Amino acid sequence: MKQLHIVLFPSMAHGHMIPMLEMAKLFTSRGLKATIIATPSFAAPITKAQNSGLDVGLVVTPFPPQGSSLPQSIVAFDQMTSPDITSSFLRAMELLQEPVEAILKELRPDCLISDMFLPWTADSAAKFRIPRLAFYGTSYFSRCVSEQFELHKPFNNVTSDSEPFLVPGLPHKITLLRSQISPFFLNESSNDFGKLFKQMNEAWKKTYGEVVNSFNELESAYANHYKNVIGRKAWEIGPLLLYNSSNGGDKNHQRGKESAIDEHKCLAWLDSKRPNTVVYVCAGSVATFSQTQLCETAMGLEASGQNFIWVVRKNKEDDEDWLPQGFEERVRNRGLIIRGWAPQVMILNHAAVGAFVTHCGWNSTLEGVCAGVPMVTWPVFAEQFFNEKLVTEVLGTGVSVGNKRWILRESEGVERDAVARAVEEAMVGGGAEEMRRRAENYKEMAKKAVEEGGSSYNSLNALIEELSNYVAPTKQDTN
Repeated sequence: MKQLHIVLFPSMAHGHMIPMLEMAKLFTSRGLKATIIATPSFAAPITKAQNSGLDVGLVVTPFPPQGSSLPQSIVAFDQMTSPDITSSFLRAMELLQEPVEAILKELRPDCLISDMFLPWTADSAAKFRIPRLAFYGTSYFSRCVSEQFELHKPFNNVTSDSEPFLVPGLPHKITLLRSQISPFFLNESSNDFGKLFKQMNEAWKKTYGEVVNSFNELESAYANHYKNVIGRKAWEIGPLLLYNSSNGGDKNHQRGKESAIDEHKCLAWLDSKRPNTVVYVCAGSVATFSQTQLCETAMGLEASGQNFIWVVRKNKEDDEDWLPQGFEERVRNRGLIIRGWAPQVMILNHAAVGAFVTHCGWNSTLEGVCAGVPMVTWPVFAEQFFNEKLVTEVLGTGVSVGNKRWILRESEGVERDAVARAVEEAMVGGGAEEMRRRAENYKEMAKKAVEEGGSSYNSLNALIEELSNYVAPTKQDTN
């Protein structure tokens, strides 16, 4: 059989690049050829993987591309800090079509896997008569909720932000608040992202299917609902982070940027704590919190009485005004603050860690699942409020901190008492042991899913077989 060549095209964010690189590793481990198209700012992790012996191809395309009005210094999603920049950034992503098609013409791959935020790739794949697989980088659960939103717009049935509404047609009874919903859903046509979501829905009609970074045992009801009720073609091939070594995942591997702390120092600190006595707090690589919120978080962690590692993304260089007076001195023996990027996978897999305060981005949520730790859910934006419901209400492995407001920048509104209560509940509350038992159970299922004969292993087999037998539609088929 001819060796299949897959081209992967992530968008410009670490949370999108990381799983795509892991997907490329997975394909090569199964005898396929994989090439990643990346922009210069996101090429380093691939080059690093190549230098350590990974057989993954890399083609770099300039960004911002020629003809773009985007400033040369704006190269990543987390730099979209104003409507003008967002507008230029999304337009710049559209301008990648021509250079990417030139790359496809040269490589002639058998399949294109592209990020959801690059909907024009559906047309590009069609030009070269190859299937396009979309990658949304999230859970089946959140994909199902999004679909129900598109179909029924249930948030239109309530008159206030504080009145819960039911998401119809799901396997579980799930309610949300309007204030937790992305403005792109609520005012589809009035903003750039709203228009992009429309294009994404249009692109689906020309898309062959979807690859999902999840595993059947985690959310089987929603994998089934997505494929058989909503009728989408999809293959779950995750958790992708477990493919980082031949034994099903290197617990200490680095995902993303270099750590802002010496890993040995971090390990030594963790080694000094008893099992399940440290709460790890991290809100991912994009969300930012107001200084008021950072202060409330600090006071909440202190009041919880628990040991903690807290990763704080710097908003302003060397601005420490948000820390309560004397805080670091008071928590010196039980708190470690990391300013910048942390070795998250290593920390979560340490025996001392007993819970994870997370923004519920899907990469982080899966890292928590694979480490077998209960979660304190603190969603901020994107589909994070959906993932929170999966963790707290479907899986039963987490407790909500109670954030009710979707906001991308300078998030706030969660008081110190809520932080302390949720952390205590996850670490030492009456239901903590049961949450820990369930979390441990999903960890074991995740490992089995990616092993030979496991559900994700077999799902990938089915995908490879289908791609091997793919026949491009004729002109009549496409009408």
